[in-house]
Amino acid sequence: MLIDPKDLSLSVEAQCEALGLSRSSYYYAPIAESDESLILMRRIEEIHYAHPEYGYRKIHAQLRREEFCVNEKRIERLWSKLGFLSTFPKKSLSSRDELHPTYPYLLNGLWIDAPNKVFSTDITFLPLAKGFVYLVTVIDWFSRYILSREISNTMTADFCLVALGKALQIARPEYFNTDQGSQFTSNAFLTLLKEKKIKISMDGRGRCIDKECVAYCTFGERLNIN
Repeated sequence: MLIDPKDLSLSVEAQCEALGLSRSSYYYAPIAESDESLILMRRIEEIHYAHPEYGYRKIHAQLRREEFCVNEKRIERLWSKLGFLSTFPKKSLSSRDELHPTYPYLLNGLWIDAPNKVFSTDITFLPLAKGFVYLVTVIDWFSRYILSREISNTMTADFCLVALGKALQIARPEYFNTDQGSQFTSNAFLTLLKEKKIKISMDGRGRCIDKECVAYCTFGERLNIN
């Protein structure tokens, strides 16, 4: 639209150079999809809206079951052209924000012999019929009692903050342990812990086993919710 081939003062080549485009880009004529590809794209769209958790590989498997003779690479291309993304959660549910502060791990050698000594939290996801939601739980390490839980369809810190607030209404622990996810290192989350004068402990490398008790209790919670 910015190039005028009828301009007598500037050639098409000069106009392309001024815009930072190659002449081949200007002369390129997109090739229309074949009727077969349009049929495939329509079916891909139908499957995607019925199963938004499917990626292109599952879409391909479904089309093969429906006796469409098509390879996976073609489905991947059409899937990308339609702009679809799977709604299934990716790896690393909570990633560290480099701008957020982190705290050392304080529980090495600590004997947890009573309730309300250490609280901990973690995020997992609940698979649904179509998609998923995130679940955060706060538990007492000694009793394994689930103090609060919240569900959200996004990974913002808001629902984690609500769960923390509800847990602290029940009791105030001496320590609160989290991973270094951006939700737990956010200013709002840390400020609430500091206001209650709770010692903040964060898992570092090699502390994945600390999540086992949270995962165990959360798994039971997932069954209850489902």
